Amino acid sequence: MNFSEIKEIVALINQSNLTEFHVKDQQFELYLNKNAQAQKTMSEAPVSAPVQAPAPVVTPTATSTATPEAAPVVEAATEVEDTTGKEITSPLVGVAYLKPSPDKANFKQVGDTVKKGDVLCILEAMKVMNEIVSDVDGTISAILIENEAVVEYGQPLFRVREG
Repeated sequence: MNFSEIKEIVALINQSNLTEFHVKDQQFELYLNKNAQAQKTMSEAPVSAPVQAPAPVVTPTATSTATPEAAPVVEAATEVEDTTGKEITSPLVGVAYLKPSPDKANFKQVGDTVKKGDVLCILEAMKVMNEIVSDVDGTISAILIENEAVVEYGQPLFRVREG
């Protein structure tokens, strides 16, 4: 992971309601935290050398210093969420867009019929727009994210009742 990719992730986290983010790869680890208490604790803690590993490992760690923004108020759902059906999950970390553009309607709503290959949303990761498509035929029973939400790898995005 290069510096510009790290900057992009930090910017996405700063724009989101997430307060903590941790990703670890074989030779890379990134931990971001917007929690004020954790920042205070980290700034007071002495800096220590990394533990000696059998092979050289680079583990840069970055911490966001931005203060968390107030979360938008979301009205409580009046219906009981349908928990049946196949979950469509995020194949990567990024910002989810439920609309093709800000002035357009959502790609799909709860109750809409979908076919294999229909676009459900767009995930932006490092300035690349990735279409998320349905891999089943059915009906959207739940949209599990908000527009412009930062999503994680494997996070459920939609639930589709097959049939």
